[in-house]
Amino acid sequence: MKRVVVISDPHCGHDSGLTPPGWQVRGNGHTGKRNKLHAISREVWKWYDKKLAALQPIFCLIVNGDCIDGPGKRSGGTELITADMEEQCKMAEVAIKKANAKHIIMTYGTAYHTGQAEDWENILAYKLGAKIGSHEWVTVEGVTFDCKHHVGSSSVPYARHTAVAKEHTWAQLWQAHDLQPESQVILRSHVHYYGYCGGSDWIAFTTPPLQGMGSKYGARRCTGIVDVGLLNFDCDGGEFVWQAHIAKLQKQKAQATIL
Repeated sequence: MKRVVVISDPHCGHDSGLTPPGWQVRGNGHTGKRNKLHAISREVWKWYDKKLAALQPIFCLIVNGDCIDGPGKRSGGTELITADMEEQCKMAEVAIKKANAKHIIMTYGTAYHTGQAEDWENILAYKLGAKIGSHEWVTVEGVTFDCKHHVGSSSVPYARHTAVAKEHTWAQLWQAHDLQPESQVILRSHVHYYGYCGGSDWIAFTTPPLQGMGSKYGARRCTGIVDVGLLNFDCDGGEFVWQAHIAKLQKQKAQATIL
């Protein structure tokens, strides 16, 4: 048996992103909102650190995009621990190395976060000795994973499986033209919610992020639940079992204003 762990969307550098201890921020005069986001990020890191330790040994780590949050131009950098993308890459490097995985496969995230004219995740992949691409396939113990960051989203709970099911249909068509490997597991990210659908010989996921809730865009424009977490797959002889690990974060709970 070989274990595959899948993570995505850590958005290192954001106030509520995955933040290693060396960059964690504690009360320093920021507004109450930012202090709450920093508290969320500390809780996410504590959960992540403990979960990775429990999942050892990890044979392959799949990092499915948006490792860093970028310069935050649309909000003037007001949601960032640091706007230095090189520093954000250092944060992501520490976080990914925490998995102590024998192999690392990466996919490119969203250009807004990871670089419009350049791909900062290339630098990260080089430092990690990882393979990176826009669309990657990796086979572990006879199980093939189809990995890509982007997927369509829906604000309707019962319609969220449609986009990832479509990915499976397109995968079948590409396979029929002998242009890509046949895969059993389809992994998509980007939408910051966890879900899955499948059939007798396939399963497709939208992976949970490792960024806690609280971004301005998410808080003001979106309605869905943010499912912080990761996935693991235990592969053996062409078969696999999988488990989703979703963090129950106390710091994310909203509080009513009592008058």
